[in-house]
Amino acid sequence: MPHTKQPAILLLEDGHIFYGQAFGKIGTTTGELCFNTGMTGYQEVFTDPSYTGQVLIMNNVHVGNYGVKDLDVESSSVKIHGLIARNLEEQFSRFMANGSLQDYLVSNNLVAIDGVDTRALVAHVRTKGAMNCIISSDVFDIEKLKEELANCPSMDGLELASKVTTNEEYELGDASSHVKVSVLDFGIKKNILNCLVQRGVHVRVHPAKTSLSRLKEFNPTGYFISNGPGDPSAMPYAVSTVKEILNDGKPVFGICLGHQLLALANDIPTFKMHHGHRGLNHPVKNIITGQCEITTQNHGFGVDPEAVKNHPNIEVTHLNLNDESIEGIRLKDRQAFSVQYHPEATPGPHDSRYLFDNFVEMMTKN
Repeated sequence: MPHTKQPAILLLEDGHIFYGQAFGKIGTTTGELCFNTGMTGYQEVFTDPSYTGQVLIMNNVHVGNYGVKDLDVESSSVKIHGLIARNLEEQFSRFMANGSLQDYLVSNNLVAIDGVDTRALVAHVRTKGAMNCIISSDVFDIEKLKEELANCPSMDGLELASKVTTNEEYELGDASSHVKVSVLDFGIKKNILNCLVQRGVHVRVHPAKTSLSRLKEFNPTGYFISNGPGDPSAMPYAVSTVKEILNDGKPVFGICLGHQLLALANDIPTFKMHHGHRGLNHPVKNIITGQCEITTQNHGFGVDPEAVKNHPNIEVTHLNLNDESIEGIRLKDRQAFSVQYHPEATPGPHDSRYLFDNFVEMMTKN
């Protein structure tokens, strides 16, 4: 039976208030407000470690109508800090589903609010930019909520990768493979690893603060720099390691946060975007081939376009066709490249899976 819905409140950092109904866990949560334009794949989105510290608006009007499935995840648990939607559906229809979204959110201790005018809310974020917010279904005193919201840290300057990285090393794939990749895990999505393993790669996944000497003990034919949450400029430890990796001379591939770290390792600054890119339908042009790809994206930081274009050793490979932001780079003197978007794309299109093929080809030619 559907649960009896309680009232809930959403308070934004700039003072705007939205009212709705409680869904998931009854409680209070804070985080940076962001939105995703995807119509499907909500469970994969919720479990993406790159969303750590964020309260997510789902643009699609119905969320939860096909339930949840144990295998439709990108990590071991829900990583978003809160959820906002127009209609969060407790009833579902899919024969493969293991349960309802309501039960799933409760089991993952996630506070959510539905019945919100998400079109107005997203329009507000697009106009005013990303900001912190608080959702509550157990506290309705606005002044108390403002006090708690004031304690929510800004994403600008916040290091989060060390909070979501693996605690221990682990390996996947064929141990007899001649193609071995040392992975730096800053919040890696499971399907990135799947895409490597499906191409015959043996991977060892390492915690975020692993030294190059330890990475080299795997005798890798290449290195992978993963996606993850937070501000890349707050990760000097990672930038230092990426610089050392580049000096090792083996192929390097970075995705999302890994793309930003590759840029920082080449003295290209990053910046916080106005409201970021998150969704399944972002057009990106491959400058090398001239082809357009429909991509999955999830990032609130970008690399400085002028610094990239003026760098003597960096070549732009991909551009976002919506705002012409940098979506891919490669080094001219090293076998190192990266993209800002997610070619593993779960959820999303498979237009960019060739990048994994390119990476494997680089390693097998060495």
